[in-house]
Amino acid sequence: MDLDQQIQTLIKNSPQNGNTAEVVEAVTPALKLLAQQLQHLEYYILQTDTQNWVLTTLGHRNKSELEKRVIYAFPTQKDASSSIVEDNVVAKPVPVVYILFQMIAIEPLDSLVFFEKPGNLTTATEVKREDVQKLINIYLQQYQASSNSHSSKIPPDIA
Repeated sequence: MDLDQQIQTLIKNSPQNGNTAEVVEAVTPALKLLAQQLQHLEYYILQTDTQNWVLTTLGHRNKSELEKRVIYAFPTQKDASSSIVEDNVVAKPVPVVYILFQMIAIEPLDSLVFFEKPGNLTTATEVKREDVQKLINIYLQQYQASSNSHSSKIPPDIA
């Protein structure tokens, strides 16, 4: 599934409760921009048997009080499987746009770590939650400004 198909699926599967689908559609350009900087259309994410994504806490080598919570995204099933240490964990393919979108929903998550080269788990691309939120906020502000300008064209005595 290419990026545009992933985006259409994300919009189609968003809750149809008011303007949620419109908001999701408004932020998809940010998700696509980020996804285009990565090398794969899907990555393997470690998930528990209850389909929760496996969150890994990393500690700083010199400052034990500094921690970062990450989710690893692997380029192949083999790479992901080599990182499984618990019986109730499996590696499942997930479209990259969906991974980036989910990042906002997973509260304690600080970063996504994308391994780009199969067989190489020493070099990765980090996508920080803070950066994704900033980019999405830009598109949300544009959406809100656009929504406000459309609503201001409606006469106040329309009822």
